[in-house]
Amino acid sequence: MNHNQNQQSSEGRHDDDEASLSEFLASLMDYTPTIPDELVEHYLAKSGFQCPDVRLIRLVAVATQKFVAEVATDALQQCKARQAAVVKDKRDKQQKDKRQILTMEDLSKALREYGVNVKHQEYFADSPSTGMDPASREE
Repeated sequence: MNHNQNQQSSEGRHDDDEASLSEFLASLMDYTPTIPDELVEHYLAKSGFQCPDVRLIRLVAVATQKFVAEVATDALQQCKARQAAVVKDKRDKQQKDKRQILTMEDLSKALREYGVNVKHQEYFADSPSTGMDPASREE
């Protein structure tokens, strides 16, 4: 009898999971993701995946948006840690500029945590003053 109760309990949870999934997929029809459906469709097609179901396209868009947000948050934490280390090294100097400057190194470290290795060319500009007017540089 205990076996029947476990089986019924398992089936009940499965039905609840299916109902939750169906409800979530239906809600995707009303949701407009940050990443446009056309862009997701383009990259899915480029990788060889064709899907006429808009719900699946939006699910991929939501997952991508979450991934990008997590990487950006982690990169910001890397940036803050790097700049805090610089401030400790230069305690004597008063820092006027408290801007966070995200570098490719910060992004690379954050992406590495997700298994994505980014390599850039030797000539890649990774200086906070790159692209600024030489007269406005404070270096």
